[in-house]
Amino acid sequence: MNEKFENLAELNAGEFQHLDGSLIDHLKGTQEILEKWGASISLQDAGLYHAAYGTAGFSQSLVSTDQREKIAGIIGAAAEEIVYQYCASDRETFFSRIGRDLRPIFPNRFTGESYAISEGMLRDFCELTAANEIDIAIDNPEFLGQYGAELTNLFIKMAPYLSRVAQQHTAAIFGS
Repeated sequence: MNEKFENLAELNAGEFQHLDGSLIDHLKGTQEILEKWGASISLQDAGLYHAAYGTAGFSQSLVSTDQREKIAGIIGAAAEEIVYQYCASDRETFFSRIGRDLRPIFPNRFTGESYAISEGMLRDFCELTAANEIDIAIDNPEFLGQYGAELTNLFIKMAPYLSRVAQQHTAAIFGS
């Protein structure tokens, strides 16, 4: 993990500001939550790189999607695929489909395409989303006040795709 973290630092993640400090601290925090939950190494690595290409909520990117192969070389193809799908998500549209559709269609904001993702990818996406939002919310009452109710509803809809420990942690932070 140290080498992967050093590679992240080389991408200047520490220079980007995030809601409560530097982006690199947030990425590491997200990875640590996933580690505590017993997530796979691929999902933990995806947590560490989850904003590599920018997200719908964080427009700055560390690298362009043209460098997917480079990121895959650092964290592995499975982790990079999670990162790509996470960054590519048109969250507003996709989140509205979770809990409503049995197999929600994934809207890719980079390509404009919509497609089905596997149940495993959906689970990884939801687990990563939960870890990301928890890391932001911890010790951040302003964030909780502004987004807590919305995130509570989202995690209730995501519950079938979240691990038991993620369900418990989201309920503890955002309520049930």
